[in-house]
Amino acid sequence: ALGAGLNVHGTAGAMVVDIGGGTSDVAVTSLGGVVRAHSVRIGGHDLDEAIANHVKNEYALLLGERSAETIKTAIGSAFPMSHELTHEVRGRDLITGLPRAVTLTSGEIRRALEPHLLTICETVRSTLDSCPPELAGDVLDGGIVLTGGGAMLRGLDVRMSHELGVPVRLAEDPLTAVVTGAGTCVEDPAATRSLLSQVER
Repeated sequence: ALGAGLNVHGTAGAMVVDIGGGTSDVAVTSLGGVVRAHSVRIGGHDLDEAIANHVKNEYALLLGERSAETIKTAIGSAFPMSHELTHEVRGRDLITGLPRAVTLTSGEIRRALEPHLLTICETVRSTLDSCPPELAGDVLDGGIVLTGGGAMLRGLDVRMSHELGVPVRLAEDPLTAVVTGAGTCVEDPAATRSLLSQVER
């Protein structure tokens, strides 16, 4: 939240969703503390695995982790696009054992990611539902900020806003928000002491 530029010390509630490699973490902050937080063990690596499993089941083609991530980056999306994309991928045919290429569409990759995307959205929803009404109202006004590499999936902000009815935006630099926030704690320990002491307790 600090790295994304949110005012965690203010009285208004602020919500951040960090989608990392292995987990997605959701938190609402206010007055320098975490009011509500939930975590789910779904992240970017799980999205890659879902893509690899889809290609394996639909095309009998075995992909490596790097190829699955490339597909996610090239044509992965969380919400329908005005212009759908295609991507050719090469892998090993599970039947013949020989290399083979197939062309994938962004629509089918979106369907492969759907169960994980639903789980992330439901985690955000349950965090909002458990918030005090005043802070939930603050989030409705200020919106939700997405951080982490997984947050860069096309249309994830639009999808989450559509699901929750809350404005959602991507942090200015989602990939480095966590390390930027950690750097803020190191550079100005007096201002962030209350946050760190909470962690220690």
